[in-house]
Amino acid sequence: MVKDRYSLAFRLYPYERVAEQDADSVVRHPVVIVGGGPIGMALALDLGKRGIPALVLDDHEGIGKGSRAICFAKRTLEICDRLGCGQAMVDKGVVWNLGRVFKDTEEIYSFNLLPEEGHLRPAFINLQQPYFERFLVEEIRAAQAAGAPIEIRGRNRVTAIDRQADHTRLEIDTPDGPYAIEADWLVATDGANSPIREMMGLGFEGRIFEDNFLIADIRMEADFPTERRFWFDPPFNRGETALMHKQPDDVWRLDFQLGWNIDRRAELDEEKVKTRVRGMIGDDIPFELVWTSIYTFRCCTMADYVHGRVIFAGDSAHQVSPFGARGANGGIQDIDNLGWKLALVLQGRAPESLIDTYHTERKHGALENIKNSSRSADFLTPRSPAHKLFREAVLTLAADHAFARPMVNSGRLSVPCTYDGSPLNTEDGLPGGPERTRPGSPCPDAPVGESFLLSHLNGEFILLGLNAEIPNKVEVPGVRAIGMTLPAEGLLADRYLGDAPSAVYLIRPDQHVAARWPAYDAAAAQAALKRAAGLE
Repeated sequence: MVKDRYSLAFRLYPYERVAEQDADSVVRHPVVIVGGGPIGMALALDLGKRGIPALVLDDHEGIGKGSRAICFAKRTLEICDRLGCGQAMVDKGVVWNLGRVFKDTEEIYSFNLLPEEGHLRPAFINLQQPYFERFLVEEIRAAQAAGAPIEIRGRNRVTAIDRQADHTRLEIDTPDGPYAIEADWLVATDGANSPIREMMGLGFEGRIFEDNFLIADIRMEADFPTERRFWFDPPFNRGETALMHKQPDDVWRLDFQLGWNIDRRAELDEEKVKTRVRGMIGDDIPFELVWTSIYTFRCCTMADYVHGRVIFAGDSAHQVSPFGARGANGGIQDIDNLGWKLALVLQGRAPESLIDTYHTERKHGALENIKNSSRSADFLTPRSPAHKLFREAVLTLAADHAFARPMVNSGRLSVPCTYDGSPLNTEDGLPGGPERTRPGSPCPDAPVGESFLLSHLNGEFILLGLNAEIPNKVEVPGVRAIGMTLPAEGLLADRYLGDAPSAVYLIRPDQHVAARWPAYDAAAAQAALKRAAGLE
C-alpha cells in the first residue's frame, strides 16, 4: 500500500516553548484560531494585516502528507491576492479553464469555465494543498516581519474548553506539558472531525453518500492536455466514473469511483492500484505512485456557525463532496466574510451582532454548495434504477444535443456565493444595472488601464464612482468608505453599468456589493454604509 513516497509535508512551525507556559496567570488573547490548515492560516493572515492579534494553535508542526485539495477557484485566488500570496500560488500552480466529459471512450462535450476576457485570474489552478498552505504561512512570516501581530504555535493541542459569556478558556497540551489561555473570540477551523465541535456537543445536519473513491497521485511525464477530464463508464473502470487532473511537479491526480461494498485494504494494494492506473493512461507510459487514499464523503452543515464567542468555519462548519471543488474554496470564502467583521467588532467600531451576519451569509453559501454538491453526487451515484436510467439517457443525448449537456453533472464547479437577502444589503437602486453586480454579489474583475479592478479593492469599504462624481470619503460613526472614481469604459462599463449611463457602488471589505445607485446621494450612501457595517 502506497501512502507517501512523494511527501509534500512541510515543517513550517516547529514547537517552541512560550512564556505563557510559565506565567503565574492565564493570558487573554483577542482571537485564538484552532486549526492550522488553509482556512485557519488565511484568517490569521487577514486579521493580522488588519492589526488584530491572532494566535493559531495547531496540533502538528506544519502541513500534513498527501496532496488533498488541489483545485483552487478564481475567487479563492482573488482573495489570496488581497492577502498577498495569490501570485505565488498562480506561479506554482497549473492553470486550467477547460473541462472534457467522456462516456466510455467517446467525448460527449467540453466546456470553458471562463470564456470571457478581462480577468486577471483563471477559472482554476491545480495546486497541492501543502503548497497552498505553505504560501499562506510564508506570507504570514513576511507580515510578521512587517509588524503584523500573528503567532503560530505548533504541537499545541486543545484538550478542553470552558465557555463564558465574554471569553473562552482553553486547556492546551504540549510536549512540555499542559497550560491554559483565554480567548475573547475562538474560531474553530479544525476540520471535518472538529474536536472543538465535539467538545461542545454539536453535530451536523445532512447526508452520508454510500460510495468510495480511490485517489492515486502519480508522477509521470506525459503530454496529456492541461484540462479536467471526466469519464462515465470508461473501459478501465466499468460501471463507475473516473477523473484526471494535472498538478505541479509532473504529478497527476487520478480518481476512481469504487462503489460502496469494497475491501478497502485490497483496493489500496499497490499492484491493484497500478493496474487501474495503466488502464487509464496506457501500458507505455512509465509512472510512479506517490500517494494513495480512499475517501467517502458527506454533504452536511452545522445548524449554527456562531455560538456566543465561538465561531466555526471551513470543514468544521460544513462539508461537501470533492466533486466541484467547493470544500476548501468555500472555506476561504468563509474567512473572507468573517475577517473584516471580526476586526470591526474587536476595534469597537461595530456591535457584536455583526458576527451573526457571518452565520447568515455563509450558511446561505454552504446550503448553496451542499445543494450543488448533492446533485453532483446523486448523478455520479444513482440512488435507484430510475435515477440510473435517467443518467444514461442524459449521457446518450448529450453527445448530439446541446440541450442535454447542462443536465450532465460531473461536479458543478465552485463559484462565489451571492448574498441575496442579506441584512447588510441595501435595496437595489440602479435601474438597468447588470444582474451580476446586484447587492450581495461578489465584484467581478475587469481591466482598469493596465491593472484590474479587484487590485484596487484592498479590504476597506470602497465607494466606487463610474461616470459619477463622488466625495473622497463617506463616514458614519466608527466606519468610513474611501471614494474611488474610475472611467467607465469597455468591460468595466459592461460589467458594472449595463444599461445605466452612470453608477455609484458601495463595496464591502470582502469585495461584495453592498449597495448601488445611478448617482451619489450623501444620505443614501451614509445609510447604506451604516447597514453594511451592521450599525443598524
